[in-house]
Amino acid sequence: MEAVLQTKGLLSLPPTPKARALYPSQGFKQRLFATKPKTFSGFSLSSNEAPKLPILVSKPNGFLPKDRNLHICRAEAAADGQALFGEETDKPKFLGIELVTFKKIIALGLMFFCILFNYTILRDTKDVLVVTAKGSSAEIIPFLKTWVNLPMAIGFMVLYTKLANVLSKQALFYTVIFPFIAFFGAFGFVLYPLSSYIHPEAFADRLLNVLGPRFLGPLAIMRIWTFCLFYVMAELWGSVVVSVLFWGFANQITSVDEAKRFYPLFGLGANVALIFSGRTVKYFSNLRTNLGPGVDGWAVSLKGMMSIVVLMGLAICLCYWWVNAYVPLPTRSMKKKEKPKMSTMESLKFLVSSRYIRDLATLVVAYGISINLVEVTWKSKLKAQFPSPNEYSAFMGDFSTATGIATFTMMLLSQFIFEKYGWGAAAKITPTVLLLTGVGFFSLILFGGPLAPTLTQFGMTPLLAAVYVGAMQNIFSKSAKYSLFDPCKEMAYIPLDEDTKVKGKAAIDVVCNPLGKSGGALIQQFMILTFGSLANSTPYLGGILLVIVLAWLGAAKSLDTQFTALRQEEELEKEMERAAVKIPVVSQEGGNGSLSSGAALNPTAGDSSSSSSEPSTPRNI
Repeated sequence: MEAVLQTKGLLSLPPTPKARALYPSQGFKQRLFATKPKTFSGFSLSSNEAPKLPILVSKPNGFLPKDRNLHICRAEAAADGQALFGEETDKPKFLGIELVTFKKIIALGLMFFCILFNYTILRDTKDVLVVTAKGSSAEIIPFLKTWVNLPMAIGFMVLYTKLANVLSKQALFYTVIFPFIAFFGAFGFVLYPLSSYIHPEAFADRLLNVLGPRFLGPLAIMRIWTFCLFYVMAELWGSVVVSVLFWGFANQITSVDEAKRFYPLFGLGANVALIFSGRTVKYFSNLRTNLGPGVDGWAVSLKGMMSIVVLMGLAICLCYWWVNAYVPLPTRSMKKKEKPKMSTMESLKFLVSSRYIRDLATLVVAYGISINLVEVTWKSKLKAQFPSPNEYSAFMGDFSTATGIATFTMMLLSQFIFEKYGWGAAAKITPTVLLLTGVGFFSLILFGGPLAPTLTQFGMTPLLAAVYVGAMQNIFSKSAKYSLFDPCKEMAYIPLDEDTKVKGKAAIDVVCNPLGKSGGALIQQFMILTFGSLANSTPYLGGILLVIVLAWLGAAKSLDTQFTALRQEEELEKEMERAAVKIPVVSQEGGNGSLSSGAALNPTAGDSSSSSSEPSTPRNI
C-alpha cells in the first residue's frame, strides 16, 4: 500500500478534516482484540473554521489481517504550541510544581538549610573561642581578619582553581567539603581537649612582657593558634561552602525561571535556619548547669555542637549525591560569555571617572567599614559582661535567633517599602539604623557614668545597656543589609548602559568589597597600636563612624537623584519608542494559497479570518 500526501502549498490543510482512527503501536494480539483505540491530546486544524478534532496516532508494526485497512494520518499543522501527533505536553506536577523541579528544589532547600545551620553554629563558636580565651580579647579580631583570614582565603581560592582543572564537578565538591567536616569533628574531640598542651602560652607571655600590651592582639594569634585556625575555617565555610559550592551547584542545575521563582524562598529559609541554630547554640551552652564540679562545661558543649556540624555536613553530601543520582539535570550551552577583566588600577580609574559609580562605591565601602567598627567594639564589651565561654555562647545563640527573626520580618516588609517609598528611602534605611544605634552604643560607653543612676532604675548597668544596644545595632543593621541594602545595590546597576554596568560592577568587586571588609580592620589596628588598646580608641572610633555614615547618607541621596533621573529617561525613551514604532499587519493567506489584504493597515478593522496555522497577527503599537 502506498500513501500519497497531496500538497497545495507550503502548508496544506484538508478542506474537510475527518477523524482518523489509528490504533496505538501494539503487538498483533492486542491489536486484534482491542475494543477501542486510545486517544491522545492533539488537534486537527482546518482553514475554514471547522471544529478541531482529535488525532489518533499509530505506528503499525507486525502483521495485519488482509481485510484490514492501514489507516494513514494526514500531515496537519499543530496550533499554538499544541502537541503534534498526540504528544503529551503536561508533565506530572505536585502542588502546582513540576515533579522534577519539586524534587530538585526540596533537595537544594535541605542543603541550604544544613549549610546555614552549620554556619550559624560555627560563626557564634569562633567568636567565643578567640574572644574569651585566656590571654586574648576582641582586639585579636582585626589582626586575625587581615593577616590570617585574608591570606588563607586567597590561598584556598588558588588551590580550588587548580583542583577545578583536574577534577570532575562531583569529585571537586566532595574534595572541598570533606576536609571541613573532618576538621570540625577533630577540633571538638581532639584539638580543643589538647589545647593546653599545644598552645605556646609561656612563650607568648615572655614576648608580651617585652613588646607591651598594645601587641596583645597579634601575639594572641600565636598563643591560641588552634582557635585561630577554627576561626579561619569557620569564615571559609561561609565563603566557600555557601557561595562557591552551594550557589555554584544551584546555578548549575536550575533554569532562570526556576531561579526567579525559588531563590527568594532560599533567603527566607536561611533565616529559619538562623532561628533554629540559635536555639541549638543556646541549648548546648546551658549544659554546664547540669554538670558536676570540675567538669569543663565548654568542652562538653563544644563536642555536642561539633557533632551536629558533622551530621549536618554528611546530610549535605547525601542531598548532593541524591540530586546527581536521581534528578534529571538541565543541559547547558557550552558557549561562554566574555567577562570584563579589570586590573586594580583600571578599576580605580573607572571609579574616579563616574560620579554614579563613585556614589555606589561609597555605599559598599561605608557599610563594610561601619559594621566592622561597631561589631569589634561591641564584642569587647560582650566579653566584659559575659567572661565565661558558656555565658558568651548562650548570649550569641539568642543573638542569632533574634537576627533570623528580624531579617525574616524585614524581607517580608521590603517589597512594601520599595513600592510605597521608593529606592531612595530604602537605600537610606540601613545607614540611618546604623547611625542611630551606633550613636546610642558609643554614648553608653563614653558617658556611662552620668547615665548609671538612670539605668539602675531599669535594672541595668551601663555595660549591660551597651551590650544590649550593640546587639540591637548588629541585629537591625544586618537585617536591613540583607533585605534592603543588597537589593538597592543591585537595582542601582539596572538603568546604566551596558558598558558602564559591566565595568562598574567589575570595579566595585575588585576594589570596594575588599576595601570595605579590610578597611575597618586596618583602622582599628592603627588605633590599637597608636593608643594602646581598643578601649582607649573608642572615642576616636565613634567619631570615624559618624563621619563615614554621614558620607554614606550623602552618597545615597546623590545616587537617588541620579537613579531617578536615569529611570525617568529610560521610561521616556520607551514611551517614545512605543509612540513611534508601527508594525504593519502582514497580509493573511485566504484559503489555501491566495492572499487577502482586508485589515492590513487599518487598526479599527475587525480581525480577518485566517488559517489557525498562521502566526498570530501583530497590531499597530
